[in-house]
Amino acid sequence: MSDFETVIGLEVHVHLSTRTKLFCSCPTTFGVEPNTNVCEVCSGMPGVLPVLNKTAVEYAVRAGLALDCTINNDSVFARKNYFYPDMPYNYQISQFELPLCGPGHLDISVDGGPTRRIGITRIHMETDAGKNIHSATEDKTFLDLNRASVPLIEIVSEPDMRSAEEAVAYLKALHAIVVCLGITDGNMEEGSFRCDANVSIRPRGSEVLGTRTELKNLNSFRHVQKAIEFEIARQRDVLEDGDKVIQETRLFDSVKGSTSAMRNKEEAHDYRYFPDPDLVPVHIEPAELDHWKKTLPELPRARCDRFVATWQLPVPDAELLTGDRVLADFFEAAVAQYAEPRKIANLMTGSLLREQNQRGVTLAEAAMRPEALAELARIVDSGLISAKIAQDIFGDLFTSGAMPEAYVREKGLAQVSDTGAIDAAVAEVLAENPAEVAAYKGGKTKLVSFFVGQVMRKMRGKANPAVVNEALGRLLG
Repeated sequence: MSDFETVIGLEVHVHLSTRTKLFCSCPTTFGVEPNTNVCEVCSGMPGVLPVLNKTAVEYAVRAGLALDCTINNDSVFARKNYFYPDMPYNYQISQFELPLCGPGHLDISVDGGPTRRIGITRIHMETDAGKNIHSATEDKTFLDLNRASVPLIEIVSEPDMRSAEEAVAYLKALHAIVVCLGITDGNMEEGSFRCDANVSIRPRGSEVLGTRTELKNLNSFRHVQKAIEFEIARQRDVLEDGDKVIQETRLFDSVKGSTSAMRNKEEAHDYRYFPDPDLVPVHIEPAELDHWKKTLPELPRARCDRFVATWQLPVPDAELLTGDRVLADFFEAAVAQYAEPRKIANLMTGSLLREQNQRGVTLAEAAMRPEALAELARIVDSGLISAKIAQDIFGDLFTSGAMPEAYVREKGLAQVSDTGAIDAAVAEVLAENPAEVAAYKGGKTKLVSFFVGQVMRKMRGKANPAVVNEALGRLLG
């Protein structure tokens, strides 16, 4: 056992899927031409006044409610002062002493292990920065302000995680919740869901926190795990060499799989927070808060528990299906068409996710619909095709959106269950392999799989395996 204990806290930034920015009417559309979603307000022109986006407040509160946070009826926007070229105001509008949401928690487990409760310190609203685009060929830096003032919430955890695996489990559970709420698309590649990790180590058994480093540039679950694992090992090496860990911000290099120093880590007082004089305090009426609470959707953990209790799904399958709202909706729609949830779940966690991952598409982009998956399970159960044929044609069904029964009949793939045809094929196979027949009758009963394979080959894979086995049992004696 290591002499050190890891302590991890995460700061997660979530882009809110509002149509417009936090303090102006500019659209939040991703991927448009640089500096087209910009106005006098979000570009920081002198004399302009911000106007708060009410929908962003609602989305932030919904996140707090889903995470069992205390919702503060009154909160205040503050100016976080620092200079960087992509920050047009020369400060960020954020919240500090009086955030929108106070303490909460999120329960997680790693690989089906015991449940761990991770504390959430706060959720506050803030504006995103613009984007610096560095051109090495021109030796210039360009500035795109399309992202400036896009509404964010920052979800700050307590330092309660003790391994990279727990950090990833927390992030995945959090991602599932905010996407389920419909407050973000959760696209990590586009920066809609990203995190900074605060990592430190301390002697095992100590209650005193070690010196932490903040890891930046973490835009995938895999990067989070790799970066934290590297940083834990680096800090251990530093301490074992008798040196001290420096409090700093470090950048993760996903190609090298390592972190490197970026800058000294700031403290809160370095930002000189003070209430924004251009923004009035945010007040939430109790009736409004009650309405938002009552209209929360079924959250992933509750949905997972229902899948297990109602349909007896294995917990890992239920967790996988409910970790993505689109996947869970697809599953329920398919089960409504064909009430065999275990078989539907097996097709989804196996073939469906395989095709989705291999082709790099979301389920919403795929042509296959829930009724097609349900029909595929049904025609396998009815004996129209074998499970092997179902696997063979799944890729075509996934990309074409064809209904399986019509596809099978058009392609001539229907399974042969005619006992006369199968008996004839079995008789031919036995006649062609007398030595194997004698060995079988001499006690080598495992040869039955050899005979089944020969019959399936003779009938081009279309024979019903159950009928083939029954015929072999009769004809072999």
